Amino acid sequence: MWMRGGTSKGGYFLAEDLPADTAQRDALLLRVMGSPDPRQIDGMGGADPLTSKVAVISRSDRPGVDVDYLFLQVFVDQPIVTDAQNCGNILAGVGPFAIERGLVAAEDGETRVGIYMANTGQVAVATVQTPSGRVCYDGKARIDGVPGTAVPVPLEFRDTAGSSCGALLPTGHAVDRIEGVDCTLIDNGMPCVVFKAEDVGATGYEDRDTLDGDAALKQRIEAIRLAAGPLMNLGDVAGKSVPKMMLVAPPRDGGAVTVRSFIPHRAHASIGVLGAVSVATACLVPGSPAAAVATVPEGRRKTLSVEHPTGETTCVLETDETGAVTSAAMLRTARKLMDGRVFG
Repeated sequence: MWMRGGTSKGGYFLAEDLPADTAQRDALLLRVMGSPDPRQIDGMGGADPLTSKVAVISRSDRPGVDVDYLFLQVFVDQPIVTDAQNCGNILAGVGPFAIERGLVAAEDGETRVGIYMANTGQVAVATVQTPSGRVCYDGKARIDGVPGTAVPVPLEFRDTAGSSCGALLPTGHAVDRIEGVDCTLIDNGMPCVVFKAEDVGATGYEDRDTLDGDAALKQRIEAIRLAAGPLMNLGDVAGKSVPKMMLVAPPRDGGAVTVRSFIPHRAHASIGVLGAVSVATACLVPGSPAAAVATVPEGRRKTLSVEHPTGETTCVLETDETGAVTSAAMLRTARKLMDGRVFG
């Protein structure tokens, strides 16, 4: 099944329908997407990392969890399939897919689907609208980066801190100086390197094409990323899709912070769900570059609007008495695009 989840889209597969051998599976998925080729002309990919994604889903035997979800990023112009990261946008389609495929029984009204995110070992809960026991995709919810409206799919994340790096701040520091730039190395569901846009010669308000066309800027950002990888317990990240690189600036449109994201070698049209959670969390880390430019509301429950090139993404963070983030929730939408047979 091909679905749009949040601001991404890709192929959703039952695990049992793919080869059990990882090498065979990856070879098939490269063929399915048409990689490696900048246009992905011989496959289903859309010539963009955001449209070259895969969800592999199976019924779960874990207590309190309905399905296991493995996310795979299929590179566009390289023969690489990686499970080194999660994807909170593709996650938005997992609940509807699981119900459509009979892995979860639909309730009348709405159905909560517990999802184990195999990439990071964390759990998310998606609430899917199921009037009369059928998945509904038509609705009035709107998210920036997606034209039109669709049914809302709220996502609640639990225990995401340190999901890939072992700790929220893997170095134990609010700030690490890398390649002469003050950075926060953070992982609240997505490993990210957060730094001021102005510290690498950008404004933080550029459009995607401008960022992608600045070779010197991208080279500097990549040098920081390669140095940050080992510090974040990710090892050599030269061939990996993490960490994501987050350039932050003061908000312009009433939000909490402005972000320009590299994922990691191309600028993101918006921002990933878990990337937004990690950046919003960085805004709450005293002394961090994000905290220096952000506008953060008072109270234990904080709604932070993360501004990006095509609008904003809202994160709702719950904090404890120390100010530490205890849970995060996002609003996404999803839509079924095609159900059929794809050829490798």
